[in-house]
Amino acid sequence: MTGKVIDKTTQQPLEYATVVLKNLKTKTISGGITDAKGFFDIKTPQGTYDISFEFISFKSKKLPNQVLSVNKNFGTIILQEDLKSLDEVVIIAEKTTVDIRLDKKVFNIGKDLSIRGGNASDVLGNVPSVQVDVEGNVSLRGNENVTILIDGRPSALVGLNGADALRQIPAEAIEKVEVITSPSARYDAEGTAGILNIILRKNKLTGFNGSLQFDVGYPERYGAAFNANWRTEKWNLFTNTGFRYRAVPGNSFIDRKNLISGTENARIIEKRNFGRLGRNLFTSFGAEYYINDNSSVVGNIVYNIGNDDDVNTNNIERFDSSGILQNPSFRTENEAEDEKRIQYTLDYVNKFDDKGKKLTINLQYSTEVEDILNNINEFNTQTNNLNDLEKVIEDQDENRFLLQADYIHSVGENIQYEAGYRGNYRDIFNSFFLEEAINKDANGNDIPITLNTPLVPDNNLNNSFNYKEFVNAAYFQYGQKFDKISLLAGLRYEYTSIEIEQQTSTSLDKKSYGNFFPTLNIGYEFRDGENITLGYNRRIRRPRGRFLNPFPSRSSESNIFSGNVDLNPVFTDALDIGYLRRWEKFTLSTSMYYNRSNDNWEFIQENTGDVTDNNDPVLRRFPVNLSLEQRLGFEFTLNYRPFKAWNINSDFNLFHVTTDGDYTNPTSGKFTDFSFENTAFFIRLNQKITLPSKIDLQINSNYRGASQAAQTSNKGIFSMNIAASKDIFNEKASISLNVSDVFNSRKRMSTLFIPGETDQYSEFQWRERQIRLSFVYRFNQKKKKIRQERDDDGGGEF
Repeated sequence: MTGKVIDKTTQQPLEYATVVLKNLKTKTISGGITDAKGFFDIKTPQGTYDISFEFISFKSKKLPNQVLSVNKNFGTIILQEDLKSLDEVVIIAEKTTVDIRLDKKVFNIGKDLSIRGGNASDVLGNVPSVQVDVEGNVSLRGNENVTILIDGRPSALVGLNGADALRQIPAEAIEKVEVITSPSARYDAEGTAGILNIILRKNKLTGFNGSLQFDVGYPERYGAAFNANWRTEKWNLFTNTGFRYRAVPGNSFIDRKNLISGTENARIIEKRNFGRLGRNLFTSFGAEYYINDNSSVVGNIVYNIGNDDDVNTNNIERFDSSGILQNPSFRTENEAEDEKRIQYTLDYVNKFDDKGKKLTINLQYSTEVEDILNNINEFNTQTNNLNDLEKVIEDQDENRFLLQADYIHSVGENIQYEAGYRGNYRDIFNSFFLEEAINKDANGNDIPITLNTPLVPDNNLNNSFNYKEFVNAAYFQYGQKFDKISLLAGLRYEYTSIEIEQQTSTSLDKKSYGNFFPTLNIGYEFRDGENITLGYNRRIRRPRGRFLNPFPSRSSESNIFSGNVDLNPVFTDALDIGYLRRWEKFTLSTSMYYNRSNDNWEFIQENTGDVTDNNDPVLRRFPVNLSLEQRLGFEFTLNYRPFKAWNINSDFNLFHVTTDGDYTNPTSGKFTDFSFENTAFFIRLNQKITLPSKIDLQINSNYRGASQAAQTSNKGIFSMNIAASKDIFNEKASISLNVSDVFNSRKRMSTLFIPGETDQYSEFQWRERQIRLSFVYRFNQKKKKIRQERDDDGGGEF
């Protein structure tokens, strides 16, 4: 039996509408659900049935005593909204659900207790195939070169520093996350690992409804969030607003042995404490106007401001070759950071008909400003003399403009053509200004430094850096569904123009290059709930931001990072084979993948030959185009519900990396072979249990296996989050308690070895254990399961 289910008011298809068949002879119940275009195709034995078509908040339509003896098309089934049930609809589903499509997996963010009161990093840390390390850096299948989109587009919300920016987006503002490991041609070719598309909430329920949330925590943490929408026949107004005040303590430890003969400080031990205090306001306000039944225009403004006051301390002990302590010091950094992001978006959507013909036009302009003032002083703890006095001023600005147009044309029910254009312009400006106290006079004699010593600019380091990038892209793709096979093939062309200008350079560096990026995704359905997919795509990784910026970081006087303005893009060919099987209580999703990257970046760490005022050798870390990298991996995701009160989710990722490359220092002429092989894995186990008195308990466990690179090796990391929640006030409100990193074990422990130069052990913990208490009140809602309304962010439905 086939047919289509639509909404009587909007004439739009209803996805996930349920078709229920009751065999009048055997009394058995069977059926199916509609797809993204409202179509159903259900196989059932011959017989006489009572058939009903159902959808949450709509009146059911019943067809009794239907004799099915041959194939039958029921045509278009029209359902009408049930106004009496609208107040029972909830915006957020009871649990996170997964929607598998040909070119991506969609994780609808449900009532995950462990992220309540958290941020976008916490959300991504719970998504299968995604890992978030101790510094907040996001990777996909162990590869950190992942592109993060907001609502299907590049965004200022993940701007200059993606890890920090993701911490500014409250978890409550996120509706779903799309994991796109084999992107089709409609997506940017940027990101060799794939794409993570974060969809923000834009509620579309009739009337006025929403939720209010309050959070407190330890270390000191306060927050509030308000999410609401108001929809009439012609208008939909929606907002997500949140405020956070939080202390985020962290720590690190470095034990470095200098192996160079004659080094004054043979061993250096650094113990750092990070005292971070952040204040953040995030608000998103939008309005959608329905021009007619088929077209609408949406305007949205996102405003994000933050103010951080950090006090970081570093206790440094130095030992000579005999193990005698000398020149111990205590370094303090008082860093104040102000940041502001604002983004304007205007979208036009025209669904010309219900046959799949659609045009979307998107305009987006955003700006981001970060101002950093860092006052640094260092005392000798034996003499109490002031060793160092510095002031660092950094300004980082980014402006971005985007124009995108996509057109989808369907031929019948099984063929779809799509074409589009995207123009993306970025202008990033950074300035670095360092003043420091001079500890020598004109004759080279040592002079004491005091807190009143005048500061002098360091002209060797002060610089400004301006990066401009313009990417023009056009694509075409073709999709078709056969009996059991789905095909989606496309070709994308991107032309990149780059300008780099530095204050310290008399020349303007220009680069331009054009590239084709083919994509192919094929799916074969063995039966309902079992399929296999094959995907191929070519990707690019463009250098930008801190990887190009030549300014050295000043977080440690003797360990610095700087960018490389000569860095070239990396091109990757990726192949992915996936298998999915659903049983009644068990779902298995697996894939094997292979990536081959040319001119891959490697991060070189070398002794610069310079020493600090305390005679500490200065190590510099920087990226270069160095190697051929091949990555072969396997992952699987399991979902098992042994009982109604117990739900288990687990994913496992194992990959093997082979790198072939070498590096010769242009100054010293030293040759280093950076070829290596490494096998690593990640495993995650999430359990949700309903206890007596309707208390929900959630336990999330993560383990990242040991790994190594050419110069470094990392130990395994285990962490666990536990959360509990209880509904109160007749299920209109919930209270939850969350403990993040229960054992305070989320700490990176690594070893660096440079033959003949350095043997270093280090530990780093960006965020120590956190405890959060959250209260959520829902108005004009009742807690009831519902499939979330599908947005079309990111293109067509193939």
